[in-house]
Amino acid sequence: MKWKSRYTAVSIVFLIWLVSYLDRMVMSVAIPYIGMEFSLTPVEMGFVMSAFFAGYALCQIPGGILADKFGAQKVMMAGIFWWSIFTGVTGLVGSFTTMILARIVFGIGEGITPSGTWKTLATWTPVKERGFANSIMLSTNALGPAIAPLFVVAIMAALGWRYAFYLLVIPGLILCFLIWKFLPDNPADKKGITPEELQELQEGEQGLEQDTSSAAKMSFFQVVQYPAVWKSFCIMFFSNTACWGFMTWLPTFLVQGRGFNMSDMGIVASLPFFVGIVGALAGGKLIDGLFANNRRILVCVGELMAALFLYLTYSTADVTMMIVYQTAAGFFIFMCLICVMSLPLTAISKEITGRAMGIVNTAGQLAGFLAPITIGYLVQISGGGANSFDTAFMYLAGMAVMAALVSLTFTQKKKAA
Repeated sequence: MKWKSRYTAVSIVFLIWLVSYLDRMVMSVAIPYIGMEFSLTPVEMGFVMSAFFAGYALCQIPGGILADKFGAQKVMMAGIFWWSIFTGVTGLVGSFTTMILARIVFGIGEGITPSGTWKTLATWTPVKERGFANSIMLSTNALGPAIAPLFVVAIMAALGWRYAFYLLVIPGLILCFLIWKFLPDNPADKKGITPEELQELQEGEQGLEQDTSSAAKMSFFQVVQYPAVWKSFCIMFFSNTACWGFMTWLPTFLVQGRGFNMSDMGIVASLPFFVGIVGALAGGKLIDGLFANNRRILVCVGELMAALFLYLTYSTADVTMMIVYQTAAGFFIFMCLICVMSLPLTAISKEITGRAMGIVNTAGQLAGFLAPITIGYLVQISGGGANSFDTAFMYLAGMAVMAALVSLTFTQKKKAA
């Protein structure tokens, strides 16, 4: 198979998301031990994990506007450089307050970046390939959390939790170089790209909900009013509440709720996310293939299955079955994440992708901000013991059910290209 320039583009955005998830998931793995060092309550631990999302959520829409106005390349480079520096700064903090501030500022850099990656996908892939390309990129939502426990536990055991943050500065700087070298905003400016591939990149654009010329003139508020955008916003909020609540609190659940030691926690906490990689890629294939003309069904079924396994995770007393159930929950959570993000990505013009995906992703990050705090509160009012996570898991399962119900309202007007 001949390597095409768009494969390079997809590979680079894959690496961008992988490093970003490693950077943000370090905190979820380290927080039980940071909490002990700083004497934090469960609610305070929740605030530390949520602080990132305060900056991240606020910058999703500005990032989309900047990407549409100045180009994805500049915005991605600026965002990655910013977040890499403040990843290192996180390792220097010495109190609860400075930790909160560092995480908020770190989130700002990550927040302006995602819209640029989606705009890059929309520019560098034809419509018929965007669902799977999106699933490759977003499989990092599972791969990052899968690698992070192993990576962080090894470093914490040898050097302490602070060095896990210091060492992640380097990959971000490498990414800035790759974006500058290989991801121009106009594919025609890429050295070595063929006329045949440039033509392939334009295939299917006429089948979207609006033509390119009119889409380019749309205001931000017109973008918000598109049903494909605001319905995806709602689905994403509920789906990501279940996803981020599960991701951020799973290590603490294993340590405090089930009594796992550090090394065992690192292994068991990784399993749902390694399986989630398979779920993410399977979701991308299914939503571009078997469910291409009825994507909402796959989302609905996946969310209901996620809810079922979240319920079984906390309700079983058997440790082995708990590991099986949490792993299955990870498969469906990440399958759904890919499918939800593919709904608007395959229904809108690339001219408004930055703004539209910035809006949709804002919902996911609002959920990411609220979920850790809410879980921390539910754990704290439940007494903080072995059974204190039951209510929290019920909440997460309920959010997945809500995502399933709202997904049934999503109307797909056009057949997939």
